[in-house]
Amino acid sequence: MTPVARLAVLGSPIAHSRSPHLHAAAYRELGLDWEYGAVDVTGDRLAEFIGSRGPQWRGLSLTMPLKRDVLPLLDTVDETAELTGAANTLLFDRSSGELALRGFNTDVYGVTEAFREAGVDRLGHVQIVGGGATAASVLVAVKRLGAERVLVSVRDTSRVGALVSLAAALDVELTVRELGVQDRSLVVPDAIISTIPGHGVHDLVFAGPVREGAVLFDVAYDPWPSAFATAWLEVGGRVISGLEMLLHQALAQVRVFVSGSPEVAVDREARVLAAMRASIAH
Repeated sequence: MTPVARLAVLGSPIAHSRSPHLHAAAYRELGLDWEYGAVDVTGDRLAEFIGSRGPQWRGLSLTMPLKRDVLPLLDTVDETAELTGAANTLLFDRSSGELALRGFNTDVYGVTEAFREAGVDRLGHVQIVGGGATAASVLVAVKRLGAERVLVSVRDTSRVGALVSLAAALDVELTVRELGVQDRSLVVPDAIISTIPGHGVHDLVFAGPVREGAVLFDVAYDPWPSAFATAWLEVGGRVISGLEMLLHQALAQVRVFVSGSPEVAVDREARVLAAMRASIAH
């Protein structure tokens, strides 16, 4: 009897993760008898955990800070993971007869698809709030949507060296400002993207014209609506929830786990995506 393929999302804490719901819905729709769980793993235990997985293990999803911790453990990474310095997906690839640990970043795809599904196919000038690993994926995503100018608002401007280097590599004009210092150019960006966790505290206040004119993409989704989203909704502004990013990055992970590539669509993908969306709708 063929053993059931196993997968899991790793992090600490991880009990709140919605990834098991998303992936279970996808594999059920695909007719695959695969198990996907959630395992509490910290960075100091990551290498041991990965090394102890048996042949039934097909892949892992990774939350921060494991997205960076995993990089030295991988045999290969895709271009997006290399660019961003973060891999949120690990594939146990045994196709050659030898085990290879392959890393991917599907967060960038999650951001671009969330924008596109909201009808935003092109960006020129954006503001990113926060400067961590998620901000790096967001920066690559907005560049792929055409962004040429990016303002980054962070608490500590001395800790964004990696983001500055990434912007240079992408040929993006990057301006860094301390969180709370407003842009007084009176230019309304096409989008404002918050990478601050849902329970994070910030003191940014955006003027009415900005909230009315710029689409807000808040990667946080718990609690919802976030403080940012509430401020936008008060003036009838456009808001994209982080659940959309979560959904689309998970679909790309499903592609990786099924075919070995985030570029290869799964069978009946529209139905799979609909089933995944329904699994987190309540």
